[in-house]
Amino acid sequence: MPRRLGKVAVMESALEYDIALAALAWQVELGCAELIGDAPVDRFALEHAAREAAKMQAAAPAQASVSKSKNIPVPSAEPRIDAAAEARRAAQGCADLGALKSAMAAFEHCDLHRGARNLCFATGNPAARVMVIGEAPGREEDRSGAVYVGPAGRLLDKMLGAIDLSRDAQEPAQAAYLTYALPWRLPQARDAYATEIAAMAPFVQRHIEIVAPQLVLLLGEVAVHSVLGPKSAGGIGQGWAQAFGRPALAITAPDYLLSHPAGKRDAWRDLLMFKSRLAAL
Repeated sequence: MPRRLGKVAVMESALEYDIALAALAWQVELGCAELIGDAPVDRFALEHAAREAAKMQAAAPAQASVSKSKNIPVPSAEPRIDAAAEARRAAQGCADLGALKSAMAAFEHCDLHRGARNLCFATGNPAARVMVIGEAPGREEDRSGAVYVGPAGRLLDKMLGAIDLSRDAQEPAQAAYLTYALPWRLPQARDAYATEIAAMAPFVQRHIEIVAPQLVLLLGEVAVHSVLGPKSAGGIGQGWAQAFGRPALAITAPDYLLSHPAGKRDAWRDLLMFKSRLAAL
């Protein structure tokens, strides 16, 4: 009997190990890529502390007037970082694509950076006449650090091929240069926050300025907001717009078309419009 109980105990231990390992793999897939402490954190206590801090900050003016009479110093609140301003300063100092990639990799003011495995910068020929700007990497791109290698990437290659363009072409006339508005994966495939788009937009602008394409193809709303602004009149299906002095056309992102194939008709219409403009150059 003891021996049998011992085997049962070993089996239960192995089962617990497999369950724990599966749970860990699931968390990694959700974007939990690093440990932040050896001890559990009481989030309820942190929330209570934040509320108390807000109350103290609201009462700061009254405390300041009292402290002047008693000569008691009042600590000032820590200034918030303007991520977009920091990004503009970093991007403006980049003279080439290598410097731009390094500056983006070192940029710490976008929370997506902390949860992603790899920065997905660009692929294709930088001398191409066409620059394609997508929304953000997916799971396969995050794992490899490559650009558009998952199912959406395969669909995008077919879309570009239909208008005689390829990321692998050596001749600039047939080549396409591909990048993202956000270079890091969005956790759990959630929508991008406006603050994240604004924080990385200066890098996208500098990317366009360095590559200097003749035409820009924007894939999806995130790319539109990043390049044209959230209130631009040049959204998807609304014709041509200007992307920092260059003609730009926004079409439906291939990620969306995978789950909404009915949208392929409009995307094909827009691709033909893009092809016609390109042929006229």
